[in-house]
Amino acid sequence: MLDILKRFHEQEEIDSLDEEELDSSLSEETIQKIISGEQLNFDDLSTEEKKHFQRAIISGELSKLIEPWDPWWLKPSAKNISLTSDGTQRIQRIVKEYSVESENDADSDELHEVPAGPTTPLHPVNKLVSSDPSPLLAFHLVDIIYSYCFTLRLYNGDWKTDPVESSITVLTVSSVLGQGERLTETVLEALSHCLEQTCSPEYKHAGGLQFGLRLMDDVVHLLSLEGNALVCLLCDLQKMIQSGERGLKSEKMRKSKRAELKGKLKSVDRKVYFMMCWVHEQPLEAWASLARIVDIEKRTAMEYADAKRSDARVVEKKERGKPLIKEIQ
Repeated sequence: MLDILKRFHEQEEIDSLDEEELDSSLSEETIQKIISGEQLNFDDLSTEEKKHFQRAIISGELSKLIEPWDPWWLKPSAKNISLTSDGTQRIQRIVKEYSVESENDADSDELHEVPAGPTTPLHPVNKLVSSDPSPLLAFHLVDIIYSYCFTLRLYNGDWKTDPVESSITVLTVSSVLGQGERLTETVLEALSHCLEQTCSPEYKHAGGLQFGLRLMDDVVHLLSLEGNALVCLLCDLQKMIQSGERGLKSEKMRKSKRAELKGKLKSVDRKVYFMMCWVHEQPLEAWASLARIVDIEKRTAMEYADAKRSDARVVEKKERGKPLIKEIQ
């Protein structure tokens, strides 16, 4: 991972020089539209404004202009998820018969903070495959959790606004779901690939390495919540993928491209369901050890990033101390 982090740091130095000439915020016109409550779609923004807007959402820069999204896995209710022995939601959601504008909806809000679990019993893994499950599934799960968290944070918690693009994002970030031929054999490999995508030109506007470190924290936290929370996460991810597949019908793209993407999403749907069934059968102690490994890798990445920032400050200080014009003797 250190080699990858070194490349990221070098690229960020180049990017910072390129971005000095760019306006680092949204245009005044766009800001005024947001403040005044005028209808504004994401597609109305320029390419640069889209990048700045997504980066500002993640950094909290626009927290006064938009309602901030708190990840469901960080809410207190995420610690009390209860599923039945067959993996289904213990408390079924009830549609209220009275006004949705009622002020007494605290219990309902808490219920809806966490994605719903499965509505039908999960299949035993031995009914889905004839052989023993791969011992690498735990590492694949790390990849999937990271990709899910990346997508939700990128879309400010609402993948339903664009399920097709959200699904494509998951496939792009995830090596396990998006690149089936690539074998992920360790936690390090899983995180390295995800981090590489996070810092790629396509997504670096979201926050780069610092965003990636935050996502590693998300993975650790979700693993600490154990199996029921992970089942709900995978159930939500499956709904995203299925919604993305349905949404392809209205997307403007070549027929061959649509067919290819539809095939991928169908395959991912099956993979996510299998992972859901596997997670449900794992003992509680499995998650604590996996969380520790992820945390160790995250700390290694942080130490490297901190060291590079410290080196950069020293160089900058030395440069500031040099005279602009040296006297010729």
